[in-house]
Amino acid sequence: MNWTERRERFRALLAGNRCVHPGSVYDAISARIAEDLGFEVGIFSGSIGSMTVLGAPDLVVLTLTEFAAQANRICRAGNLALLCDADHGYGNALNVRRTVEEGIGKMKAALSARQDKNLVIAGRTSALAITGVDDTIKRAKAYEAAGVDAIFLAGGLTVEASEAVSAEIRIPLITGGGAGSLADLDWMAAHRVRVALQGHAPFSAAVQAVYNTLKALRDGTKPSELTGIASPELMQRVTRAADYRQWTKDFLGGV
Repeated sequence: MNWTERRERFRALLAGNRCVHPGSVYDAISARIAEDLGFEVGIFSGSIGSMTVLGAPDLVVLTLTEFAAQANRICRAGNLALLCDADHGYGNALNVRRTVEEGIGKMKAALSARQDKNLVIAGRTSALAITGVDDTIKRAKAYEAAGVDAIFLAGGLTVEASEAVSAEIRIPLITGGGAGSLADLDWMAAHRVRVALQGHAPFSAAVQAVYNTLKALRDGTKPSELTGIASPELMQRVTRAADYRQWTKDFLGGV
């Protein structure tokens, strides 16, 4: 693993003039699939982390340790640059009383704790969906002044909001998805957006596939008659079976 190299790639992406969609990943296999398919960056969110690790809804019951451990497993599986949306904040009820100033303090603390200068730290705000454009701009400018590398606009995104916020800051934007211009990578790129999320459909698709398969088996379908099953070749590829066979040969005297 080379943590710095993938961070440098992510920084280069933010410094460029393109906007890309990240691959939503939640474990080692999904991360390898995203990397094999050519995604330049992955996204691991708190909501998906809660469902993956705990089988729980997005209600801030996942701990920071659990989230970080799963993120480490994802990164350990390959070389995909990973955007971690640790949106829960991991505080208590007093966090409801957060002000912009406290947010600045958190950004400064994160920047101070950074050991690798190539690690990207984005200031996340949901203000667009809660308090509006003016407050979002105030927060974005404050976070920018604190030294973050990008601003993550979570929720409430509109064309007008994208135009307004991007005109007021100099650092890159990370956003959720949308329709029309908000789904146009060229338009988004022209408005300082470098990463535009597309939701987390892969996890929902995996849940549905597991449900369908188990239900079919429970209802009496023979394993040989199941549909939607990954081929042996795909399973070999995503588990990196060839690498393990070679390591077995090199280090254990296997064949």
